[in-house]
Amino acid sequence: MRMTRLVLPPPLEPSLGCDAVGVPVRYGFRLLSRMPRSGCVFADTDWWWWIVPAGSDAELTWPLPSHYARGAYVPATSLRLIRPPDDNSPYTPPIPLYLMACQLTGTAPLWAAGVGSARGA
Repeated sequence: MRMTRLVLPPPLEPSLGCDAVGVPVRYGFRLLSRMPRSGCVFADTDWWWWIVPAGSDAELTWPLPSHYARGAYVPATSLRLIRPPDDNSPYTPPIPLYLMACQLTGTAPLWAAGVGSARGA
């Protein structure tokens, strides 16, 4: 499969870097309708992709069948912007996106070991 980089529409700038989270099309609309705020959302016939800040996979295990794409390089060729951002930021907040993806896929959120634990206690 050919990799394509998602390109933000002008004048949006990826000041926090740019990664993407994709879900199969069967989850796309349900996920979008449950998000309190969305950044740019791209789609083709098989997947929907949300732009998130770079490093949004740190300390998280994104649930299957979602796909985390560093650098917003995605395995697709004919993508189009289906939803512009709610404001002047291209990003969807990654934690609400993660929690909604877990809920829709019936997966318990999985945080890396030590996240949220008291240090030095």
